[in-house]
Amino acid sequence: MDNRERFLDICQREIKREGIDKLLEFLTSPSSDFFTAPASTRYHCAHEGGLLEHSLNVYDNLRDYLSRQRAKDGFHLDYSEETIALVSLFHDLCKVNCYKIGSRNVKDERGVWHAVPTYEFDDRLPYGHGEKSVYILSGYMRLTREEAFAIRYHVGFASSVDNRTVSSAMEMFPLALALYIADLEATYFLETRGS
Repeated sequence: MDNRERFLDICQREIKREGIDKLLEFLTSPSSDFFTAPASTRYHCAHEGGLLEHSLNVYDNLRDYLSRQRAKDGFHLDYSEETIALVSLFHDLCKVNCYKIGSRNVKDERGVWHAVPTYEFDDRLPYGHGEKSVYILSGYMRLTREEAFAIRYHVGFASSVDNRTVSSAMEMFPLALALYIADLEATYFLETRGS
């Protein structure tokens, strides 16, 4: 099963919420590049299909983190498979249709400049990062407050908001911290720079 098939299988198996069919219809349409977009311009998963790969990595990490006995018994983290799938698979929905193919100049080992293909970020709906993902997802389905906060704050302290706000959100909604950890693990442990 390839990444696209796996993603669609998880969504259809785990997410029963009204609106998932319309969201998947959009994501699989020619109006969306979700399945071919990179996850970044030059860092983690900066290749075709990188956004899909990253989303699945975050899903696997979040499921693993939340399945640990310590998370369940010690931290009292208990979320449905639907919630886990929603927040992890769609946390970066904000990146759909934002990357364009471009080029940049680099020197080869002899010092000669060459144009190499790269991705450029071109956001036509500059509504932030996590908040934009919540905004788009909320257009298709109703989210719980904790799901919305988890997606909104999944970048943690890299957010442009006051650190006290991030800290408060994670204290009030522990799923936000769990998603942040899952995202960091995917980005820095599984998806090497320039991959």
